[in-house]
Amino acid sequence: MDPEVDVIAGKERMRGQAGAGIGNVWLRSPRGNKGEPPLTRERIVQAAVALLDEEGMDRLTMRHLAERLQVGATTLYWHVATKADVIDLAVDAIFGETSLPDQRAENPRDDIVVLVNTWRQAMLRHPWAATLPARQRPLMGPNFLAWMEFLQSGLARAGLTDKRLNAATWALYNHVMGATATQSSLQLSAEEARLGQEYLESRRDQYPTVAANNYISDVDWDTSFTVGLELLLDGIEAQTGT
Repeated sequence: MDPEVDVIAGKERMRGQAGAGIGNVWLRSPRGNKGEPPLTRERIVQAAVALLDEEGMDRLTMRHLAERLQVGATTLYWHVATKADVIDLAVDAIFGETSLPDQRAENPRDDIVVLVNTWRQAMLRHPWAATLPARQRPLMGPNFLAWMEFLQSGLARAGLTDKRLNAATWALYNHVMGATATQSSLQLSAEEARLGQEYLESRRDQYPTVAANNYISDVDWDTSFTVGLELLLDGIEAQTGT
């Protein structure tokens, strides 16, 4: 471990027992400025989002973020204890970029469609967020929870409760995150798509359905997402009779 980081980590362990064992940044109280030039959580989050957008997840380190903020690593660690904290805060900031509708639609399906499509656009603006493991750390920031409340209240109005409501929530969550992660990372050139389709055509006797439906060359992401969402919502409506 870097000697400086080792010293910082040692100081973190000595902070006392008040926050010991609490792994989620949203469940710990934010720290003060310690009399130093103002470095706020908001500044840290803005810099982290910009860094992630410009350079990607692999380039996010506490030292690199501190350099971007023009502060020492010890100052940064005073406000956020870990890189995972920074990521949690950055992800929640993304959900705060767009306001939720002030009023609910008469048909809850309309609300769900608006929210899910807005969610997709947020992930496409910040593709690094869509590639994070969904269950590694539960999303508990205020902005994300506001979105989740909007989604689940719509599903409840549609007639879902208990396990079916949670199952529908995760089905929609996975549709958004999976679709945007694939769109952001699967970048085939026109030549690669052409060669891939030719490969399938040459093996049509083995894979007749795959070859016939343009598995490789169909990159109409918008249509695929919209149709997939319609299929999910049609299934939910079939379950609830709405």
